[in-house]
Amino acid sequence: MGNRERKAQIRRLLDQDDFDAALEIIRQIPGRQAVNPLFSFFYSGEERIRWHAVTAMGAVVGQMADTAMESARVVMRRLMWNLNDESGGIGWGSPEAMGEITAGHADLADEFARILISYINPAGNFLEHELLQRGSLWGVGRFAHARPLLAKPAAPFLPAFFDSPDPYLRGTAIWAAGPILDDTVRSRLRARLSDRASLRLYRQMQIMEVTVGELANAALTGNV
Repeated sequence: MGNRERKAQIRRLLDQDDFDAALEIIRQIPGRQAVNPLFSFFYSGEERIRWHAVTAMGAVVGQMADTAMESARVVMRRLMWNLNDESGGIGWGSPEAMGEITAGHADLADEFARILISYINPAGNFLEHELLQRGSLWGVGRFAHARPLLAKPAAPFLPAFFDSPDPYLRGTAIWAAGPILDDTVRSRLRARLSDRASLRLYRQMQIMEVTVGELANAALTGNV
């Protein structure tokens, strides 16, 4: 199958309603043939395609790591490069994909968790672009929900977003904080229980309309 046909095949799979089944087919595609099309779909104008590409990248790279760890590291370094100012690009989807990959693969999590968290650390590799901040918070959140012990160092950096004028930053940071709460974060979350601003959050391979207050309540009650 040529590159164009492979890309078209993967796009069709990313658009399937039964994405669990589609993901199983994507897993059967050789990783090297799947990675480049998936990167391109991070820039799709269709929300579902973008998010399914992130999920699929996590599955593909995790599977690569099981048999060819260095190939998986190359993909991770490419994601990191996309977020580097010197790359000349924007890096859409890259922090989300890093979060998905580290959530799914323990060895990659051990190697790259610190770098992922650094994107929300003002003294680290903080991402200034607000849309990339949404992505970095989602990536940290996805990682935190899967590996809370490893994600604990992210906890001090999340409250800075709780008062953002952007409900996506507020809500995603609160969702990310849920598995790694400490007393300071809990007190800040209580102030957001009445926040009715809405956002669309991708969880369990579904895009869900939620309010910031609902996410704060879920975090405080452990219903994360």
